[in-house]
Amino acid sequence: MFGQTELEFHSPSDTRTRDYSQPASSETLTSTLHVRRLMSVMVVDIRDFTVLTRQLDEKILSAVIGTWFRQSGNIIRKSGSWVDKYIGDAVMAIWFHGHKGVSKDEAMNVLQAVSDLHRMTASLSSQYPLPFPLRIGTGVNTGYAMVGNTGSGDRPDYTAIGDTVNAAFRLESATKQIGLDIALGEDTYSYLEQLGYNNLGFKQHIVSLKGYEKPTTTYAGTYADLNKFLATRCSENLT
Repeated sequence: MFGQTELEFHSPSDTRTRDYSQPASSETLTSTLHVRRLMSVMVVDIRDFTVLTRQLDEKILSAVIGTWFRQSGNIIRKSGSWVDKYIGDAVMAIWFHGHKGVSKDEAMNVLQAVSDLHRMTASLSSQYPLPFPLRIGTGVNTGYAMVGNTGSGDRPDYTAIGDTVNAAFRLESATKQIGLDIALGEDTYSYLEQLGYNNLGFKQHIVSLKGYEKPTTTYAGTYADLNKFLATRCSENLT
């Protein structure tokens, strides 16, 4: 095992004809390291970041974003994932699931990470002289995607690619359309329902995602809805 990649070696009985003293092509090496996995992809984006860059001193802006990225990484690692990408004013994280689907612990880890990121972001507003409070939007999507090294030999980039990932980014953008904080993919919400988490408080919405011809179903809500659900789950576990 190398990270999340499992390599299986065999000793073939037939005569090898290729000259193994010569390296295989980069395309071959890259393709052998890609596997299809069930995963949940979370994308978190800072709202009104362009406006913030225009109104805030560059040194303060650098400190705020640096702190936000660093603390986001800590929260996501604590939840059993890692930051797959830092993209401008956004982060993308991935949780891998087994072949049986999403477990209760995995689902709660994702939801708790979303809540913790919101609380951390809100706390930064009191630490720095900002023109307005920091806010974030969140998209979470669950499904199959290919994961592996998509970079070159000197700049490896272990990441996931596919519609599941793209949709997570589009769902985050959709939160602005519907005026809410969190948008869950239909499959993500379905897994939560299967686990018995029917009291999340999110409502169904039909949104138009950029690049998608047909309307998409999402289940969206606020951070207050999520925190209420997590507090209820915590109370139930204590009793």
